[in-house]
Amino acid sequence: MPSNKSVSDAPITQFVNCRILRDHSLQREDLWVREGKILNPEKLFFDEQGFADHKVDCGNKIIAPGFIDVQINGGYGVDFSQVTSDIKGGVALVARRILEHGVTSFCPTLVTSPPAIYKQVIPEVTLTDGGEEGAGVLGLHLEGPFISLEKRGAHPPQFLCSFEEGGMPDLLKIYGELENVAIVTMAPELANSGQAIRDLVRRGITVSLGHSMADLSKAEEAVQHGATFITHLFNAMLPFHHRDPGIVGLLTSDRLPADRTVYYGMIADGIHTHPAALRIAHRAHPAGLVLVTDAVPAMGLPAGRHTLGQQDIHIEGLHACVAGTTTLSGSIATMDMSVCVFGGCTVEEALEAASLHPAQLLGISHRKGTLDYGTDADFVILDDTLTVRETYIAGHLVWRK
Repeated sequence: MPSNKSVSDAPITQFVNCRILRDHSLQREDLWVREGKILNPEKLFFDEQGFADHKVDCGNKIIAPGFIDVQINGGYGVDFSQVTSDIKGGVALVARRILEHGVTSFCPTLVTSPPAIYKQVIPEVTLTDGGEEGAGVLGLHLEGPFISLEKRGAHPPQFLCSFEEGGMPDLLKIYGELENVAIVTMAPELANSGQAIRDLVRRGITVSLGHSMADLSKAEEAVQHGATFITHLFNAMLPFHHRDPGIVGLLTSDRLPADRTVYYGMIADGIHTHPAALRIAHRAHPAGLVLVTDAVPAMGLPAGRHTLGQQDIHIEGLHACVAGTTTLSGSIATMDMSVCVFGGCTVEEALEAASLHPAQLLGISHRKGTLDYGTDADFVILDDTLTVRETYIAGHLVWRK
């Protein structure tokens, strides 16, 4: 019997012979999709007396929610932190290419830049739904310029800023506007940063702590103001010390609001973070891990000299460094690679760190990051080596290996 047309004319697709990541485990169930959403089969059978119009045999593969990358600086020669004659086209190119890596949504990331760059780029990067043309844009991630000089990493020091007036006036003076901004990374030890955090959170923008010299007390204070994320844990912050663990200590702090989860980004490329350190963080706070690529414009291109914002960088092997130095400058990792590299955990935990947790961080897990009934049908089909074989957005096949 076909789907009940009295309820909807849209066809129903049933994915069979698969293992679905749902409720933190791989379950041998079918996945039902209609009108871009995950269907509840019980309601379909008993309320509609309907069945599938189409069946897709998955060959015993894994179906997981589409990956979400909340820190990606560009790729394939596109630098999100540079002004070009076609900024939208550059974002669209990256959005299309990352489908092959299982990414169905992302946050284009701008590194520390002069105000003129922000004011030209930010208005051009708008929220978009994903589809055959590419992964969806969830909003911008502005990493800097309100960060520490000492822990700037690859960020150009001449463009770093402090909070002079406190809060929104300083933010708007540099950024111009905050429409379509999802995340702002800042150093919480900067004077008047507390007001800026509160102002951003009131506007629904996630505040992340990073590129910072903050001790644990200052980091806890920032979380009490509303910060909920840590940018690339362990990198560009004070190292863990037993007398004052710094920002890293947020993973086990007992001085945080009871209703607040602190998430932390990790670059699992085998270079930025030793696998043992990654395992320590995960075991301390497994529900907070968010895999990020921190991919630079050179991702997907040959080794050699490239750019990241206002800096020249050099790619050799899997290392990306500021040209002429050993300072790491993002990565050339892809999200599917990060999921595979992330050892010391279960398959389910690795997949959720690339899907459920970033969705929870951004407050969108009611529609993305899960395969729960009623959520967006954005998902990936993977084999047992966690190689992406197919990517779907809104229930439509948008990439196949």
